[in-house]
Amino acid sequence: MQVRIIHKYDVATDICAFELARPDGSALPAFAAGAHIDVHVGDGLVRQYSLCNRPGDLRRYVIGVLREVHSRGGSIAMHALAEGSLLEISEPKNHFPLAEAATHSLLLAGGIGVTPILSMAGHLAGSGSSFEMHYCTRDPERAAFRERLTEARFAGRVHLYFDSAPADERVNLRALLAAPEAGKHLYVCGPAGFIGAVLDAAVAAGWDERNLHREYFAAVAQPEASGADFRVELASSGQVIDVKGSQTVIAALMAAGVDVPTSCEQGVCGTCLTRVLSGEPDHRDVYLTDDERAANDCFLPCCSRSKSPVLVLDL
Repeated sequence: MQVRIIHKYDVATDICAFELARPDGSALPAFAAGAHIDVHVGDGLVRQYSLCNRPGDLRRYVIGVLREVHSRGGSIAMHALAEGSLLEISEPKNHFPLAEAATHSLLLAGGIGVTPILSMAGHLAGSGSSFEMHYCTRDPERAAFRERLTEARFAGRVHLYFDSAPADERVNLRALLAAPEAGKHLYVCGPAGFIGAVLDAAVAAGWDERNLHREYFAAVAQPEASGADFRVELASSGQVIDVKGSQTVIAALMAAGVDVPTSCEQGVCGTCLTRVLSGEPDHRDVYLTDDERAANDCFLPCCSRSKSPVLVLDL
């Protein structure tokens, strides 16, 4: 659908907020905390940005975009846009929802990962739910939406930490995650290293994997492909397609005329998730949980490969 940038403003160093609305002013599709939208930023680029406004506010969508120094083009293109520009976006999707049965929600954000966490905090505060939010950045100037976090509804629930502060004022993950409970759920979003540190500390403290929820903004660096060729077989037709060592499964499928929807092409968004009927995938994504990987009944062909000579796909 088409939206217009009705407001663009700085919310931290290198981070801009964009308020998007329908050109005719009508209501936007509903969304839940943790949702994101696909934004078509031009030249075939599609990027995912989390919605950070209150879910009940359907007059607009608010996203925050960090200008990445080593951007693949998306964030630089977004920052170049001006108020009044038109954009094509998808309806909201949610791979990072709040658990309805949670008795307490522990929200952890690193850097630009604050965007879905902020929407979650707003929803939980509005519903009177038990929660706390912990937000870590390099320095105060890089903490996005700080003015929103000082609102009365967040008093005593939001805690900020800066790498530039003395060591005893930085976040202590071991202490923060030391008391897992059956009804307590943890949500973390941010750079891959931050997410890894949080999840490692939670597992070490005995948290139930089912109570750990994370969303990555970019894929973790993976080792280079082994160079081994393999084949994929389409269950519907029996067609067998060769995948070269230097080729992704998606590229091989496209070359054979098989269309699988993609978006991030980094194993982050889950758009290309495909069922595996036979064979053993070599998972290289950050979308699937450890349990989902162990099941070996699905994979993301944009980045993952095969450990077996043939993968039979539900295509």
